[in-house]
Amino acid sequence: GLDHATLRPEATPTLEKLADVLKARSAPAVEVQGHTDNVGAAGDAERQLLSDARARTVATWLAAHGVPASKLSSKGYGKTRPLAANDSDLGRAMNRRIEIVRKDCSR
Repeated sequence: GLDHATLRPEATPTLEKLADVLKARSAPAVEVQGHTDNVGAAGDAERQLLSDARARTVATWLAAHGVPASKLSSKGYGKTRPLAANDSDLGRAMNRRIEIVRKDCSR
């Protein structure tokens, strides 16, 4: 659902590939970033918590699949970093996302 922090089954192959990359000894430490759109009953604070929970869910999955916890951190950014305008289904879908960002490359 839109307001849940559970992983969809179709995300598994992508997560497995990501875990393989991050398990390499040379892999950088990463931050799992959760992002939301601006739709729904939840206010900004709830959105922030939701994005945090989503990011944590992914980081926990990666750790459970062999990625060293020392390489993982997670953080929710709520609706503060939209990729697209929230005025269409496509734009909102682009804004509901998880990003994996190297800790040594800040944007």
